[in-house]
Amino acid sequence: MLSVNDYFSGCGGLSQGFKEAGFKIQVAVDNEESYLRTFAHNFKSSETKNLDLGKDNVEQNIPGSDIIIAGPPCQGFSLTGPRNIDDPRNKLYLSVFKTLRLNKPKAFLVENVRGLKTMWGGMVFKEIIKKFESAGYTVTESLLNSAEYGVPQIRHRVFIVGIQKELNKKFEFPKPEFNKDNYISCEEAIGNLPSLENGELKNSNYSEKPSTNFQKYVMDSNKLFNHEATLHKQFVKDTIALVPEGGNYKDLPKGVGDSRKFNEAWTRYHSKKPSRTIDTGHRNHFHYKWNRVPTIRENARLQSFKDSFEFLGTKTSQNVQVGNAVPPLLAYKIAKQLKKYL
Repeated sequence: MLSVNDYFSGCGGLSQGFKEAGFKIQVAVDNEESYLRTFAHNFKSSETKNLDLGKDNVEQNIPGSDIIIAGPPCQGFSLTGPRNIDDPRNKLYLSVFKTLRLNKPKAFLVENVRGLKTMWGGMVFKEIIKKFESAGYTVTESLLNSAEYGVPQIRHRVFIVGIQKELNKKFEFPKPEFNKDNYISCEEAIGNLPSLENGELKNSNYSEKPSTNFQKYVMDSNKLFNHEATLHKQFVKDTIALVPEGGNYKDLPKGVGDSRKFNEAWTRYHSKKPSRTIDTGHRNHFHYKWNRVPTIRENARLQSFKDSFEFLGTKTSQNVQVGNAVPPLLAYKIAKQLKKYL
């Protein structure tokens, strides 16, 4: 079984997909303890390491593996310009390059926001690709929309895959399976979860059986974890009620919601469409039917986490963990494709 090390692992969205595709998740590395607690809880046979990958030579404290998967932040690039990819402020990205040179895994997968491709007119992205190639890898990159792979969410992210040049293979990403005419909708994903109209509900049993293929896919647990309503004040519920299905702050009466006029503010999901991109907050989006923000479990399903995947930590931390994760179903389909080349 091929081993995988997960850098900047977060709660483990990428790892979950690779695990379901038959890979052995060996080590998860992150410097946020609450994320690692969630990871350890869901990957009991894997090791977790709380390490700052921005520090010098920290890669030497991590055992080698067949594959490296990573979602490194890229804050440094916006400061340093396209010709300074080796600038110390880019150490988080450089840690991946160093690992490739140090341990020479068979392959790697890196995920990042779509803006990485256009930063500094695309020069940063070109330099990143060159850097990976210089480490001895044949590199393929693509901008993927998770909704095209069965995830009930519109989420565009850049994926970069490299295979050791010695293997003489060039990776091809899996072909999209869905389009805007048959995307998995919010209702198909979360429509059978308890409404929570009467307040909080935590770790309850299911109240409805699965009615869609996606619900059958995610309902692999005897209990519902992380499905707890936010207790809004009545005036907040009344304001949310003014937002129509699929609408946003622009549909509110004049003078209402003026303090939150930005792209994702006061957005209500549409029952017949995928969700907007799940973010790390919890007050920008509303349930398509109920006058409240989505629960952790609802957003986790929209990210394609199965119901058995339990998130630990504060509610704020759980929202960040869900929002930052790679959708496991998309990760699974990439991992399954990668397995053919290895």
